[in-house]
Amino acid sequence: MIQASAVPQKSEIEIDPKYEERLEELLSCCRTHLPTVDENMIRRAFRLSYWAHRNDWRESGEKYVSHPLRVATIVARDIGLDDTSVAAALLHDVVEDTELSLDLIRDEFGDTMATIIDGLTKIEGVFSSQKLGQAENVRKLMLSMASDLRVILVKFADRLHNMRTIEALPKKKQLQKASETQELFAPLAHRFGLFKIKSELEDLSFKVLDPEAYTHIVDRLEEMAEQREAYIAGFIEPLAEHLEEEGFEFDIKGRVKNVYSIHRKMERKNKPIDEIYDIFAIRVILQSGGRKGKEDCWRVYSLVTDLYKPLPERFRDFISVPKSNGYQSLHTTVFGPGGRRVEVQVRTQEMHEVAERGVAAHWKYKEGTENVDEEMERFLEWVRDLLENPEPEEATEFVKEFRLNLYDEEIYVFTPQGDLLTLPQGATPVDFAFKVHTEVGMQCLGAKVNGKMVPLSQELESGDQVEVITSEKQNPSPDWINFVVTHKARSRIRKWTNEERRKAVELGKEIWGKTKDQADLEISDQDLQEVAHELKFPDLQQLFYEIGKGLYDSDELVDYIKGNTQPEEKTVEEFDEESLREQYEQFLDAAQETEKQALVIDGEVQKDLAVNYASCCNPIPGDEVFGFVSKTGTVNIHRSNCRNASDLLVNKADRILDVDWSHQKDVQFVAALRLMGEDRVGMVNDITTVISKNLKTNIRSITIDTEDGIFSGTIMLHVSDLEHLQRLIERLKRIDGIQGVYRFKE
Repeated sequence: MIQASAVPQKSEIEIDPKYEERLEELLSCCRTHLPTVDENMIRRAFRLSYWAHRNDWRESGEKYVSHPLRVATIVARDIGLDDTSVAAALLHDVVEDTELSLDLIRDEFGDTMATIIDGLTKIEGVFSSQKLGQAENVRKLMLSMASDLRVILVKFADRLHNMRTIEALPKKKQLQKASETQELFAPLAHRFGLFKIKSELEDLSFKVLDPEAYTHIVDRLEEMAEQREAYIAGFIEPLAEHLEEEGFEFDIKGRVKNVYSIHRKMERKNKPIDEIYDIFAIRVILQSGGRKGKEDCWRVYSLVTDLYKPLPERFRDFISVPKSNGYQSLHTTVFGPGGRRVEVQVRTQEMHEVAERGVAAHWKYKEGTENVDEEMERFLEWVRDLLENPEPEEATEFVKEFRLNLYDEEIYVFTPQGDLLTLPQGATPVDFAFKVHTEVGMQCLGAKVNGKMVPLSQELESGDQVEVITSEKQNPSPDWINFVVTHKARSRIRKWTNEERRKAVELGKEIWGKTKDQADLEISDQDLQEVAHELKFPDLQQLFYEIGKGLYDSDELVDYIKGNTQPEEKTVEEFDEESLREQYEQFLDAAQETEKQALVIDGEVQKDLAVNYASCCNPIPGDEVFGFVSKTGTVNIHRSNCRNASDLLVNKADRILDVDWSHQKDVQFVAALRLMGEDRVGMVNDITTVISKNLKTNIRSITIDTEDGIFSGTIMLHVSDLEHLQRLIERLKRIDGIQGVYRFKE
């Protein structure tokens, strides 16, 4: 690696006048957009970059130094953080692509610059490697970001310039870069509030990945441009007159959505572009700031709604309740001329800069490094939370959740004390509980929304007040993973589930050891592994897990090994539907009205076939169900939305049977209900009276727990079908003090 002593002095570096001019343009841009500019540092960074890349050329045929110059200009103009970021942009490729060492950067520019360049180098190394999976790339990207926020901000600028010049790359590389940009960099820019960069990254990626759809939207926008601009002018003119009369200093204009946003809306609404009414919005930007600026925004909102009739349900106050990326604005939709719906956004200039440049804009409006550090820490806390728990084997799931959480719309909910929390759309009380504190989530027993008990799976809405009921006896339910949406909730639940599985495996090993010793059985781990495979267990871990959970009897395993039982030799083919049909064909018969059978398997009513109704989901007539053939030939009936359904349907499809209900009467099934409400004397008696006496339903078991004036209980009962169960639920809801009744899966 080249050290500082080997770098020529200023007088020894000959620079093409064209690039000297571009450097001066960059410095002019810095003076306009940055609070302070160390021109000497930027000039030194440029000279070093120019010399380091002196023999490098881009695919487009330009000298390579043109790229860091353009990246630095994007950093200065569109992000506008500080001069250190601009200098880092000029040097971002030198350690990765040339022989310059990181020590040289540290000697010349200090530790901060070296940290940023090191982070950028690691990111570039991650994405150029074909050996690392995309999931691990994301984690390393996030780790680099956590070292210094400016790493990712410079990377945004680097990716934006690469996308602007992507035509020079081979088609395969274009597709790879565009996919990476659309899936990762655009949503990440969205999370950091870099609206302008995010929108351009989306459109440039969309143009590569779906050129036909991109061209169609662009062409239609151009065809509609004259009519659209005339309408916008007609809408703005009377509004501008009113604003001038009231003495506001403002800028007002129409803004067309970016192409990819229009495409997403067309897909989401399943409508052509001509039927998308909010292709453009009117934006009013006020020059007043601070408290007066906020007051002025409300005054302007009042003028807008005096002039044009508003749609109350389309009003959004992001000033009082900013988005998590700092975005502030008032949004309202009004009926404009001709009855057309028009969105109007009202904000101050400061809010506008934050909306366009996100986290970077905060630096312009904060005085002193202490506030800067606080602002940076707020954003990096989110990054660290994402990185805290993912296991290596769950990297793919990590990326999926990461991307979903980035793009999700936000809702705003309140604690009982009135504190505001931001959650992604679709969040549930369990997500809320984990947002409050990990322990609150882990011990979540129930929840009240706006004072009423609700199921933990209920989706929250903006404005909801949520109270979480906890119990030290409570543990996370594996079922929660099916409805929570936040990464924190999913990772904590998965971690707890994995730990419970580990304990079950250890218990299974212990039980097997005792059973084996009592039976005086000697068997090696290798032989036991072969036995597990014969019994269709994927590995010993699963065998021990099922023993530990009581799903498989260790004595039965001993009998099998000793040959006390002689099950027929099983093959993989045995689990084909055709082979299975042959095995139990003798048990199938034509439907008979006198039989009290509940199932139709492969189109015929089963008569004597061994059937088990899975306790994990307790299916009853009326549920969507499927059959799964166990190792012993028993057909286990599961609900289609059972927590085990995905694994069985995807990984063991050869053992799945089509199952339906035969609609015959007098067959009873076990169902479970979860009840919550206010604890009071006589509550249990009222519940059992409704079930047993009023609705003539047999109770199998009932468990009630109370804490802090709230009771929760699980009731196992016998029902004939889904309609029977629904009648029970509706009747129980009418009992005084009951605030939640819903079907419960063990």
